[in-house]
Amino acid sequence: FLEQNFLSDIELYYSTSFSNDNNSIVLLNEEARHVARVMRHQVGEEIFVTNGSGSIFKVRISEIGKEHVAANILSEIKYKNKFENVFVCIPIIKNFDRLEFAIEKCVELGITNFIFYKAERSFNKNPKLKRWEKIAIAAMKQSLRSFLPKLEFVEDINKMTDTEIILFDQKSKRYFSDWKLPNGKCSFIFGPEGGFSDNEMKQLGNSTKLKLTENRLRSETAIITFAAQLSAL
Repeated sequence: FLEQNFLSDIELYYSTSFSNDNNSIVLLNEEARHVARVMRHQVGEEIFVTNGSGSIFKVRISEIGKEHVAANILSEIKYKNKFENVFVCIPIIKNFDRLEFAIEKCVELGITNFIFYKAERSFNKNPKLKRWEKIAIAAMKQSLRSFLPKLEFVEDINKMTDTEIILFDQKSKRYFSDWKLPNGKCSFIFGPEGGFSDNEMKQLGNSTKLKLTENRLRSETAIITFAAQLSAL
């Protein structure tokens, strides 16, 4: 609590470029430009940088170049990824703006693993993983998270069978809020806007079925509701 309170008003940047002795770090391209040109930091000033692997570093700027900012590491705070075994499986939905909003809010609430898939009733649109990764990184920094979200795309639902499968089904009598999160890896699968096909429901027949609320929700609303309920556990 004290660490998070201390960091509540900082600007957070992202970099994985460390010196060989791990005593300094370099911010490149967009991150460097934001430090130097947008925020107008100077040599000698202190900023905070995450490596996306659970650490936030307090650093002092030692050099500002045209496309890079070098800084010496002063201290490190390490965090644990509370939801490292949670995979949120999202169908390709029609409105990408709504999907991107859901990704942003999920990252802010602590989700770090996303799998996008094409359901039989999904819209025939190609995923924009590069764009979504940028949105996820921005949300990570804005919410002072220290774990880089991982985004993956699979062609169909059969690719998600190596974890415990939890399917959100409005007909279920069990609520997610009353269910205990397992210790191992688990994939929470959200259905497409047209619902799962009979074939997909057959494939998911042995999965745990839960519901979020009494009311039927849009896919993107259900995803954010799940993330909010999960973050409260």
